[in-house]
Amino acid sequence: MIAAARVAAAIEVLDDILAGQKAEKALTTWGRAHRFAGSGDRAAIRDLVFDGLRGWRSLAAMGGSDTGRGIMIGLMRRGGADLGQIFSGVGHAPAVLGPDDTARLLIGGAVQADLPDWLFPIVMADLAAQAGTVLGAMQQRAPVFLRVNLRRGTPGMAIENLADDGIDAVMHPQVRTALQVIANERKIQASQAYLSGLVELQDAASQRVALQLGLQAGQRVLDYCAGGGGKALAMAALADVAVFAHDAAPQRMADLAARAARAGVTIAQISTSALANQPLFDVVLVDAPCSGSGTWRRTPDAKWRFEAADLAKVVQLQAEILMQAARLVAPTGTLAYVTCSMLQAENQAQVGKFIAGNPEWVLRQDWQYFPSDLGDGFYLGLLQRR
Repeated sequence: MIAAARVAAAIEVLDDILAGQKAEKALTTWGRAHRFAGSGDRAAIRDLVFDGLRGWRSLAAMGGSDTGRGIMIGLMRRGGADLGQIFSGVGHAPAVLGPDDTARLLIGGAVQADLPDWLFPIVMADLAAQAGTVLGAMQQRAPVFLRVNLRRGTPGMAIENLADDGIDAVMHPQVRTALQVIANERKIQASQAYLSGLVELQDAASQRVALQLGLQAGQRVLDYCAGGGGKALAMAALADVAVFAHDAAPQRMADLAARAARAGVTIAQISTSALANQPLFDVVLVDAPCSGSGTWRRTPDAKWRFEAADLAKVVQLQAEILMQAARLVAPTGTLAYVTCSMLQAENQAQVGKFIAGNPEWVLRQDWQYFPSDLGDGFYLGLLQRR
């Protein structure tokens, strides 16, 4: 497919998303209906769609309409493309530009920030002086990071093995287990380094969480909201600890056993009912359900579906989960509360409410990171009993 045809395909997919489909489903549906498109075409269309979703409001303003076409016109204008060549109407190219495709003046505020109107004042207040930098990073593609499994080898060994498969990676400047992939990231899951368990796809922020727990040999560690088990795998690779994984929806952990076997670590999956009969844990990690705002550049359609009522619901759920998890912590143990959010209501305020209602607990230390070229946004608070 030529570049113009890829833009036309992205317009079609974006219109489906704007009509209510989730991005992944819309892309899959398009691919099944256009089987002539090769893997390179599908990857390029996906990139266009996600670039468009990250900057939906500002790009639509640049493109003259809140449509897939408007978003793509804005994206091409922002990138300095030859619009006449792309929007030529020839073959599979989009129709030529008309009077409705004129860029509107950007009015700033939520449009320029690429945020829903209701969320804009919250984000500006929570991010304060860092708002401009963070929102700029959110409009860009997220870097691709790998976690080096120290049970299998060293970062240097991983870099060499990846290079054998044509994948270029460099050390992360702050996270000792992390590599940033700078070329050929789509080859990762077929590489020997990945298949042998030497590396695992994981954002540097998630890896930083595991490192900051200060795990000690012999500890019993519970990943209470394990999901796919990425943090459980990271913890098991860092120290000789007994790692248990739990999730309220056990089907989310369906692939964890295979991933643990590939990594050469042992993770015991445990049901909610079985937790009541377990000894208390030295570390309970609560990777709580959240807005995901720290990862919206990876899942930009989620940003546009998230509403004020959703924030209220997730804050309530987090409070309930914190109370449940606190009962599982040994008297001298640590309760580690984590979100991939940059909103204070889910982070500092959530921890503050927990301590206010449970004064036997104190916050030992916390960290708030925002999305950047060093990783996604996340919050980590380490709590202990007085």
